[in-house]
Amino acid sequence: MESNILIEEVAHRLDALLPAEIQFLEQRDPFRFLISVILSAQTTDRIVNAVVRDLFAVFPTKQSLADATTAQVEQIIFPTGYYRNKAKHIIACAQALLDQDLPDTMEELVKLPGVGRKTASCVLGDIYGKPAIIVDTHFSRVVNRLGLVSSNDPVIVERQIRTMLAAQMQYRFSMTVNLFGRTTCHAKKPECEHCPLGDLCPSRDGFLKKSST
Repeated sequence: MESNILIEEVAHRLDALLPAEIQFLEQRDPFRFLISVILSAQTTDRIVNAVVRDLFAVFPTKQSLADATTAQVEQIIFPTGYYRNKAKHIIACAQALLDQDLPDTMEELVKLPGVGRKTASCVLGDIYGKPAIIVDTHFSRVVNRLGLVSSNDPVIVERQIRTMLAAQMQYRFSMTVNLFGRTTCHAKKPECEHCPLGDLCPSRDGFLKKSST
């Protein structure tokens, strides 16, 4: 099956199978959502959602967060890990955005402290409803196992998927594949036996053989 046909079939199946609305982070305010995504690196959404509630209870505005000391912020965000760098980045973001709204382009977003293409794509897709390919470990694992891409490099994966998928499908595809990776196509023990994409997946037989030995 050609890659363009395969990816559309995967997209349609996951779209029908999974919830119409998929959101991993609670914050809906654009600035607070950005801070949540920055804090989400190398930790769980459950921890981030709890920590962000505590953070904005103490620093409810951009100004108050911009005026915070790193020590104050580190103490609150410690559970998310990498808290020293994260504290510097979110304070710097607050300072950079004091007099402006959150940008709505990739080019402007990645200029912000601590914001890479993945974080920017989350903002573009979730907050602004724009086309976005969000490449995290779950997404990359699934599309590689399906043979849709030929690299683990996030930039290459993003580029390859974008060339195959219509713009209006990209963000939804990012979210459904991510959720599918979390719930079914696990890193160590994917649920291949009952996988709804099993007939499309070139990796399925190999995992089934491993599980039977």
